[in-house]
Amino acid sequence: MIKRDLGDIIQREYQPSGSLITITNVLVTDDLSIAKIYLSVLAPGQDEETVFKHIDTHQDEIRYDLASRIRHQVRRIPELLFFHDDTPEYVNKIETLFKKTESGGNDDSEENGPDL
Repeated sequence: MIKRDLGDIIQREYQPSGSLITITNVLVTDDLSIAKIYLSVLAPGQDEETVFKHIDTHQDEIRYDLASRIRHQVRRIPELLFFHDDTPEYVNKIETLFKKTESGGNDDSEENGPDL
């Protein structure tokens, strides 16, 4: 519920022109006091850090907009903490390591065994 509503709010009201912000994950504490929002930003020709600063600047307004949407469904509106989702970079790093392992494992001298 929070992920869907926040995604709609950010895309309609707070997404800088020429960029695309996607909410990839939302983790909420058991007592609903804090929500960690993980964002993926596609901003060709723009600095991603600028986009994150823009979102952080409007954090209170975003929380207010979220409260107006979900106030009848939850008792407490969580504090919103925004984080960069580094999953794509992590996946690329792991894939690179796999490729290095695969290419290193196909060395002819190792396949033929030791020289006698």
